[in-house]
Amino acid sequence: MTRVQFYHNTPDRLALTCELAANAHAGGRQVAIRVADFAHARRLDQHLWTAVPLSFIPHVLLESPLAAETPIVIGTADSTRPWPHGDLLFNLADDIPPGFEQFRTVVEIVGQSEADKLPARTRWQQYKASQVPLKAFDAESRSAL
Repeated sequence: MTRVQFYHNTPDRLALTCELAANAHAGGRQVAIRVADFAHARRLDQHLWTAVPLSFIPHVLLESPLAAETPIVIGTADSTRPWPHGDLLFNLADDIPPGFEQFRTVVEIVGQSEADKLPARTRWQQYKASQVPLKAFDAESRSAL
């Protein structure tokens, strides 16, 4: 069954996503990252190239022919392409990912602004209604809520 984790109170959603994705990759996990649109995908792509100096975090966009072979794949909320794996999904979009049930774990990254919190509350309720196990963490203190 899919597990869902919410990281609340995140001062920098891209930085936390890059950190967690790099840690997941180092642990042998495959990562899908869903963002709102192509502009967010490009910013995340740049962040992954520069997040950890002198390291390589292998990633491509979902539309790349190498997506099935790359451990970290970035896709947009409006993409209709299927994800190449079902291990770990980071969601930075405002809605619940269609087919989220195919993943072992979904991680919701929630910022500090009300514009981030309001849709996150809706997603929490939708996941809860789906009866998936939910956990919440404070991103700054890295503690469970």
